Formats: sequence, C-alpha cells, structure tokens
Amino acid sequence: MLIGRGRVSVDGHVAQIGQKVDPETAKVTIDGVPLPIAPDLATYLVYKPVGTVSTASDPGGRPIVVDLVPAEPRVYPAGRLDADSEGLMILTNDGDLTLRITHPRYGIHKTYVVLVSGVVEPATIRRLRHGIDLEDGTAAAVSARVIDSSRGTSLVEIVMGEGRKRIVRRMMDASGHRVQRLVRTAIGSVRDGSLPAGSHRTLTIEEIRSLYEQGKEPDDARRQDT
Repeated sequence: MLIGRGRVSVDGHVAQIGQKVDPETAKVTIDGVPLPIAPDLATYLVYKPVGTVSTASDPGGRPIVVDLVPAEPRVYPAGRLDADSEGLMILTNDGDLTLRITHPRYGIHKTYVVLVSGVVEPATIRRLRHGIDLEDGTAAAVSARVIDSSRGTSLVEIVMGEGRKRIVRRMMDASGHRVQRLVRTAIGSVRDGSLPAGSHRTLTIEEIRSLYEQGKEPDDARRQDT
C-alpha cells in the first residue's frame, strides 16, 4: 500500500493510514507528484479542428476551442495551436498543470506530424535537430524523422520542447518545405488516435499524473532520488 510505504504526503507531511483529508484544500502527492483531487478541477483532451482558434474568445467571431467542451466549470487552453493546424490540446482549470504543460523548463514535449512539399533529405532532418535560425532566435527539434515520402511530398514527425508561435511551420519553411497539413499527435505521453476532430474527452487521473510526473519541479526530482 502506498500510504504504508510512506509514498503519500498530505500538505507536506507523510500521510497516515485512515487519515481524512479535505479534497477542497488538501495538497496530496505521491512520490512528490501532485494528485489532483479537488472536485472542481476539470481537464479535457480536445482534438482542435482546422479553423478553430485556441483561445477563450475571439474578436473576429471565429470558432473557439473552449466551445468544444462543457461550459462549466470554466476551463482554458493549456498552450496554443495555430488556427490552420489541428490536433490535440489540453483544456483545464488546473493552473499548476497548465504551467507544467506550457513552460519549456518542465520538459513536456509536443509531437507533430507534418505533411510538407518536396522530399525531405537527411541533411534537412539534421538541421531540424541541430537548430535552424529564425527571426526570433534559433529553434531546434528534440527529434525529427521522415515517416514517408511519395509524389513530391514528405510526412515528417517532429518533437518540440518549446512552443513559440508557428514554430514548426517556420522551421519547415526555413528548410524549403511548405507545410500542407500539421497535426499535433501527442502532449507528453498523452495520445489518442481515435479522438475525432471537434470532440473531447476527460483526461484520466493516470494521464494527469503522468503529465505531472513528466513535468516535475527540480526539487521534486531531487526528493525522488533521496
């Protein structure tokens, strides 16, 4: 049992068997990783379609991603995805989780599959990995590989550790390959190839904990090693 092994803490103290906690206020962790138990927390995985903007409102009246999930409790996008791109997004009212998903220092990677014009050569893949100079600084993929090439196009998987605006499109453009379609297929370890465009589902507690695990604070990692 996790509690008996001293792996569960409540408000910074090792939990005791039979201990009662207030889910509204208690901070519960397992091995230093937060366990979101507050009843008002909501976290959804959404497949954002092309043409939908990844904001909570839009002055131009375009479709917004928050309209794809229940109106209550109010949730917000944890990061962004360009209007002309599609794929997975996480919407939540968990501010700590949002920070860990969006800030590069937490190391939660995003995976994209990109259909581009032209045949992507090994030299281009090396450039993507080693860094491409853009107008706002050098950008490098965590990993990149060609999935397929045919009929003058290439399908490329790119894993990124940062989320500057239109970063993947700009990297491919700078490499001489115009993006025809861009799909985000994973956020950290969270994937769902069966989620239709425009739909959503609630993240499981295991998926949420995996994101917290991947996005540990440096102090969390040190505590885990001791």
